[in-house]
Amino acid sequence: MIDTHAHLDALDNPGEAVARAREAGVTRIISVGTDPESWRKTIAIAQENDGVHAVIGLHPHEAARELDLEELERLLRHPKVVAVGETGLDYYRDYAPRDAQARLFVTQLEIAREARMPVVIHNRAADDDTLSILRRSFDGTVVLHCFSSVALLDDALERGWYVSFAGNVTYRNAEDLREAARSLPADLILTETDCPYLAPQPVRGKRNEPAYVVHTIEALAEARGEDAGELGQRIDANAATAFGFS
Repeated sequence: MIDTHAHLDALDNPGEAVARAREAGVTRIISVGTDPESWRKTIAIAQENDGVHAVIGLHPHEAARELDLEELERLLRHPKVVAVGETGLDYYRDYAPRDAQARLFVTQLEIAREARMPVVIHNRAADDDTLSILRRSFDGTVVLHCFSSVALLDDALERGWYVSFAGNVTYRNAEDLREAARSLPADLILTETDCPYLAPQPVRGKRNEPAYVVHTIEALAEARGEDAGELGQRIDANAATAFGFS
């Protein structure tokens, strides 16, 4: 099994979390760095732990800062880095001006295109603008991280975007997300924890970590009427295709 989106640098002891994940059968983790300090920590964690890969980019909350994109481009060449992200728009928190978010989003899509890398998309309360920018600015591999907006589903199906479900798909009031999961072809589904946030229902209230992705896989398998073990293997294969690792 794989956790395709974790923030290991936000955990107190990433190495212990990786070990617990392995005990739970989660043998691969993609850890995401969202600002320059986080990039460096995330790559170091990936170097120190077998089965851990890195994704680096600038979260939309960072859009108001003066940032060194040359460092991002340089670090993308690291062998452990497999994608750009998470990048996108967040109109729910609005921690940065929306025009600045959009400019940073487009710039990172351009960087990903030049690097021939996938992009991991953060979208919160910004469906229309997220779709508009992706449609006109990027034709590569797209991963919709922490999928929570069914308005993006038709485009995902049409364009072959990967849809990654986090622990919120297990919540009792998330039937719309489970319905979305039922409608997806098996080769477009991914799962993640987004740890330390969004712990799945069976462990809700605890600090989330990669080991808990098993609960999300089980919930998706139940929703789709599939075997959890087989779905976990399918998701692992999807991630290898999406992110280009063996």
